[in-house]
Amino acid sequence: MVTYLLKKSYQHKTLKEVNFKDLWGDKGVFTTMRILGKPTKILFFKDHIKNLVKSLKVYKLHRVNTEKNILKLIKLNIDVTKYYNHLLRIAVNKKIISVSLRDRKTPKLKFNLKLINHKRIDPELKNLKYKLILKHLNKMDNTTSDVGLCFQKKILESGTSNILFIKENKIHSPSKNIYKGVTYNFFKKKLGKIINKDILISSLSDYDEILLIGSGKAVTSVETIKEIKWKRKSLKYYKIFHNFYEKEISKCSIYR
Repeated sequence: MVTYLLKKSYQHKTLKEVNFKDLWGDKGVFTTMRILGKPTKILFFKDHIKNLVKSLKVYKLHRVNTEKNILKLIKLNIDVTKYYNHLLRIAVNKKIISVSLRDRKTPKLKFNLKLINHKRIDPELKNLKYKLILKHLNKMDNTTSDVGLCFQKKILESGTSNILFIKENKIHSPSKNIYKGVTYNFFKKKLGKIINKDILISSLSDYDEILLIGSGKAVTSVETIKEIKWKRKSLKYYKIFHNFYEKEISKCSIYR
């Protein structure tokens, strides 16, 4: 069960606090950032805000002061004297900016991916159309499982993360119908070439490792996909990715 440290909503125009709304299902966008430590760090903070604003502009929800107001509300709701191991979520629709902080649980090595037939609306954007995905996720222990979204016999992304597939020391990613998140782009810059191609469900037995990467999952190695009897063959690239990720955390600047 998710434990929230904070849940608040504010009007765009006045920044007046109103009754909390998570905004799931609305026309709008969101971003989830990892906030950790004391003094406080927010991993990939500028990139998250940049992507959020970009998506707001696509949906014609961006206003002159939107970015400034989001930054103001984040600063208002972060206690710099507190030790954090949380996920900071910012959700925005036409009228409201919502801010929430929830515990981040560390995924375990014994981790299963459950395949479901679903493609997100406008998958290239981090929009709020997540109700079906949440229906599945709310029944799961997110430290040991996630859903893998599939469409036309191809695997796309997980309910929370991008998915990378390792085969013969090469890194593969679905080529379309996915949101390439901040963590994905970090690894693409760090590791170089990621081969973009359709990942057929029927081809999964060819892959040695399957990794989830994102703010909540960080770097998570999938152990099994039970319905197709896939099982992890190696932890080689999990260890490489995990090492890069932990080094980036250590270099992350303090939030001020």
